[in-house]
Amino acid sequence: MTAVHESPVSTATDGAVHVAPVAGHIGAEISGVDLRESLTDQQVEAITDALHTYKVLFFRDQHIDHAQQIAFSRRFGAVTPSHPYDDDAPTEYPEILAVDSRLYEKRFGVRKHSYTNHWHTDVSALINPPAASILRAEIAPERGGDTGWTNLVAAYENLPESLKRFAEGLRAEHRFGGNRPAWNSDSDYAKKVAAAPLVTEHPVVRVHPVTGERALFVNPGFTTRIVGLTPNQSDAVLKLLFDEVTHPAYTVRFRWQKGSIAFWDNRVTAHLAPSDLDHLDVTRVLYRTTLEGDIPVGVDGEPSKSVAGEKFTGA
Repeated sequence: MTAVHESPVSTATDGAVHVAPVAGHIGAEISGVDLRESLTDQQVEAITDALHTYKVLFFRDQHIDHAQQIAFSRRFGAVTPSHPYDDDAPTEYPEILAVDSRLYEKRFGVRKHSYTNHWHTDVSALINPPAASILRAEIAPERGGDTGWTNLVAAYENLPESLKRFAEGLRAEHRFGGNRPAWNSDSDYAKKVAAAPLVTEHPVVRVHPVTGERALFVNPGFTTRIVGLTPNQSDAVLKLLFDEVTHPAYTVRFRWQKGSIAFWDNRVTAHLAPSDLDHLDVTRVLYRTTLEGDIPVGVDGEPSKSVAGEKFTGA
């Protein structure tokens, strides 16, 4: 089935997947499907094509439960356990990660509404970061709490040719927690991460395994240094690259409502959780699943190298 591209006000009742782009470089709203029902192979193909084109897809009014979210996710790949460090997943649904503001103070020792408030690609410190993530809103605040995404392909493609060639020859260290961990150093979570660290050296420019597109694969949340450079050189290069990947022109922002779902290609995007809620007495609850990823490969054909940690696989 070929996805139907339309204006945001169009609707569909024929089972066709309707795709409405929402920003200049990234993002599209999907309509015409009911995720409580099993998708047809044609619908899966159309949604996959849209994902590769627009990098993040948004669904509205999809009031599904954990089991239905997992079933939807499985149509697009192997679903992983919730997170390498998560021990709060529902017992009967170990694939579900709760992004729950009520859990973070207990987990990290600080009041928060999300794991990190820095731009990041999900668990990029793994040797095989998730290929994609699916996030569903259960409780959304009346104001605030938006999430933003950025297109890492667009960030690469708009570099000058000289910077492209320079970046293509670089490798960067990704470390879980980054240089500024979101948790207190004496928290149980800090001890858990220290006991089983995740550290990987990834190509700064990775090649998408399906589309062949090149993307700047660095993010402020997990990327700590450029391999082989002095600290000052590394910091200067990373600042330049971070400025590119977080440029507002390449981004889209999504307003959550109960039943909203975001589905993004984690290989070519980074996203930003909200930082506008921590002073408010509000609850925000979303549930995430992730799809097993491949090992990134650079322009030179060389794969990423694990420094600490194993592959993260699903079923």
